[in-house]
Amino acid sequence: MLQKNEYSPYFDQYIQLIPVQNSSIIECLERSQIDFDTILRNISIDKQDYAYANDKWTLKELIQHIIDTERIFCYRALCFARNDKSSLPGFDHDLFVVNGNANQLNYFDLLDEMSTLRKSTIQLFTSFSDEVLLRSGIASENEISVRALGYLFSGHQMHHLNIVRERYI
Repeated sequence: MLQKNEYSPYFDQYIQLIPVQNSSIIECLERSQIDFDTILRNISIDKQDYAYANDKWTLKELIQHIIDTERIFCYRALCFARNDKSSLPGFDHDLFVVNGNANQLNYFDLLDEMSTLRKSTIQLFTSFSDEVLLRSGIASENEISVRALGYLFSGHQMHHLNIVRERYI
């Protein structure tokens, strides 16, 4: 069972969106990806480049943000799982979006990339033992466990899916 001391209070907003106590990391990863993919693949073409305000991301940028974040957090999970005690830096998600060129990419290619990445994330977490899941490290100046990172992927994805439902559909 995931404990609150395994992650920064900031991540509560994501962790609370998933059934952490009743589902495994793998179940959460699979379920959130299915929900995400089902909804985003059914959005009309005219919405794919839509941003609900001038300073907000398009759907393509939002998908790219989720991809980038999952890649970075998978690296963190791998480092901590392998007992690397290096303190890992944070990242500026807005800088990544600005330099990601998502709006020049094909919408469905981005969704395919997310699906492929999630399969890879699932494979990574399937390889971790219960002991490894409890290992932790420092990222963005906060301690976080490998297990919390595993659940965080789903919560982060669901957070953005809720925004899609509220603001884009």
